[in-house]
Amino acid sequence: MCERNGNIQSKYFSVRSPLHARSIKAVIIMDLPDVPARLTALRELMRREGVQAYLVPSTDPHQSEYLPECWKRRMWISGFTGSAGDVVVTQESGGLWTDGRYFLQAEEQLEGSGIDLYKMMTAGFPKLEEWVADTLKEGEKLGIDPRLLSVDGAHTLEKKLKEKGVLIRYIHDNLIDRLWEDQPHPSKDPVRILDDTFTGENIADKLKRIREKMAGPRCSAHILSALDTIAWTFNLRGADIEYNPVFISYAVIEEDRAHLFIDPVKITDEVRRHLGDHVEIHPYEGIKDHLEGLSGRDIKIWIDPKTTNKWTMLLLKGKAGSHRERSPVTDFKSRKNGTELQGMRDCQVVDGVAMVKFIKWLKEAVPKGGVTEISASDRLEAFRSEGDRFVGLSFSTISGYRGHGAIIHYTASAESDVELKPEGIYLVDSGGQYLNGTTDITRTLTLGNPTDEQREMFTRVLKGHIDLAMLRFPKGFCGKQLELSARASLWKVGKNYNHGTGHGVGHYLNVHEGPMMISPRDQGVPLEIGNVLSNEPGYYKPNEYGIRTENLIVCLKDTEFSTDDVEWLRFETITLCPIDPKLVEPSMLTAEEREWLNDYHNEVFDKLSPNLDDEHNEWLRDRTRSI
Repeated sequence: MCERNGNIQSKYFSVRSPLHARSIKAVIIMDLPDVPARLTALRELMRREGVQAYLVPSTDPHQSEYLPECWKRRMWISGFTGSAGDVVVTQESGGLWTDGRYFLQAEEQLEGSGIDLYKMMTAGFPKLEEWVADTLKEGEKLGIDPRLLSVDGAHTLEKKLKEKGVLIRYIHDNLIDRLWEDQPHPSKDPVRILDDTFTGENIADKLKRIREKMAGPRCSAHILSALDTIAWTFNLRGADIEYNPVFISYAVIEEDRAHLFIDPVKITDEVRRHLGDHVEIHPYEGIKDHLEGLSGRDIKIWIDPKTTNKWTMLLLKGKAGSHRERSPVTDFKSRKNGTELQGMRDCQVVDGVAMVKFIKWLKEAVPKGGVTEISASDRLEAFRSEGDRFVGLSFSTISGYRGHGAIIHYTASAESDVELKPEGIYLVDSGGQYLNGTTDITRTLTLGNPTDEQREMFTRVLKGHIDLAMLRFPKGFCGKQLELSARASLWKVGKNYNHGTGHGVGHYLNVHEGPMMISPRDQGVPLEIGNVLSNEPGYYKPNEYGIRTENLIVCLKDTEFSTDDVEWLRFETITLCPIDPKLVEPSMLTAEEREWLNDYHNEVFDKLSPNLDDEHNEWLRDRTRSI
């Protein structure tokens, strides 16, 4: 599935007592039937707080990409449901900043809302911080909940606004929370143990590795805010965020102890025994007192400036600046060990079986009528649920027929759902969470006879996919430097796609995982042995069709090219599912590309066929025939 800011201008504010906040709700808003009414209520509250603009980021206190229902504030105020996008509201206007995956969706969902779309990384559209600096006057204030801004994000925003004399006011008491009458409560679901047979490493060894890294810069404490880093460290999984098996928490790793801050009702006796003497458990709200306690000690504290929020830094009273670096856990987690990699390979077989059953069913069912985008995605989930160690989906299935396939992160709804006909192109991007790994796969399928244009564009996308899969490169190169291989065939005819080519994938964790990626947005993080990434170039013709081919790839040492002086890397494709042969134009493939595709299809058949009955094997044999 294709795939986010010093000098402080104002002090830390706690603006209203809880009692006053409740009275504000009662006075300002009794019912918010639509987005314009919600914006009106927010503007009234902004006037009372003395801020001329208010920022509603698409994140939470842990800088998560996907949010629990209780923290989907940006969606509530704007009506935009995409996973990425920040909103700024002033007294006269409002804006949403999002990336190319969501341009078409945002245009539709923002219509009539009073919020304008600002396209990120697109000529002619200002960055959010530039727009705020140019819109507000000198001395005016932008309000923001400091929990929802990373340390780096705060620095960028403060620096830009200071140039124009615009101030930031950090407001503890989130304004959206004051207005959102039926705001859901955080999940109370208990966390679950992920056995060492799946993780390949126990808690004690993980903590030892973290502390060894802390010793380098002489840090006595390391704060973990990103939820997947906490789940990985303690070999636990949760259900607080749909599709992402994480749980709301903070953690602090110290030289001789570790602390987990979490709602205690989520910790069972079994989990307490699992954590044992390694971890002290505290209430989630206890992180505030603990951080204030750390601020009073003469120690160096490690914080990750991209995942630690501004609120934490304010509580640490400057100590958060003692060592700012990406958390070592982020890198440990992304470099899968042998047990994790084998789990990722094994779950691809189970997932591939489900995909084969689904595609065969789809091709036979569509001509009979009655199959819709939603019913198709439901059927795919049902096939997946039959698989060994299946836990749930890894994201909301993108099931897009014809023009809907051109909406990169389309989600079918009751209003948009359409019937699939025996003609045109259907794109399905989906994945599963398994105890031994996470999957993410996209297949583009023709439901009739594709046009010459569709075959050409599909094959150009496929050429890019294959060329990246075959790439061999010296260690030290990052995803931005490798991406050209996936785009070159499209660029030759003046075409492109408005998303990254690949993102990291967690091991029974988030389907989007850093720090590495294969994307123009890559921050220069070199790929490492054990990284699992997606390979998903695409092409989208608005209102007509979308094409994307996605497999997961593992970064491995290239033993053939490596020397004593230079280590080379290569990719292993681990996703197992046929690529629709009716959309491939063989004459456009080089001999090497054709050999890769034939070898891939042979591997698909060899690994999936033992798990399929004769009828599905006969179908799969035809789908994987050599071209």
